[in-house]
Amino acid sequence: MSLAALKEWAVTCEALAAGEQVVILRKGGIGEKRFELPHPAFFLFPTYAHQRPDLVQPDAAARYADALGRRHDPDHLPLTLWCEIHDSFPIRDPEALNAIGDLQILTGDYAHERLRWRRTQPLWAVVLRAWRVADPPVLDVTPAHGGCVSWVDLPASITLGRREAALDDAKFAAAAARVAAALTPFVASA
Repeated sequence: MSLAALKEWAVTCEALAAGEQVVILRKGGIGEKRFELPHPAFFLFPTYAHQRPDLVQPDAAARYADALGRRHDPDHLPLTLWCEIHDSFPIRDPEALNAIGDLQILTGDYAHERLRWRRTQPLWAVVLRAWRVADPPVLDVTPAHGGCVSWVDLPASITLGRREAALDDAKFAAAAARVAAALTPFVASA
């Protein structure tokens, strides 16, 4: 069975790997009708397209300046982060984004812009348990991996080896509980 990777901004990948956040906001790429979560666990495929320092909260932009400064995707991509879905919340209410503004690194303006795009589809807040991969496999990036899509199928040669949690069990549980507490009132009322 081959594995999959979810494309995500490199700066967000770094924040997840550092244990700074456990939630990502997703609506899907231009090449998709809607965002789906077909894989319970996957690698993250860091991308540099579309990410800009002004779309990331200023303190995070300063901490992750290296990732934000890159503009081109590499031809050989180490897959350094493995994630497991812990929970997911469909967001339709702008106030829900305000409730988790301090739990992720995107600016409020950009998060609200993503919510307004394709208004009939929710913006998904996905809580991920992130694991840093020791001796990460390297993906030879081809044109098949391009495009504005969320998911990439990986070749069978890509396997998962040893990994270390970005947050220990207690810290992850507390972070996931903060996201759930912030979003559950909005999801229940949707």
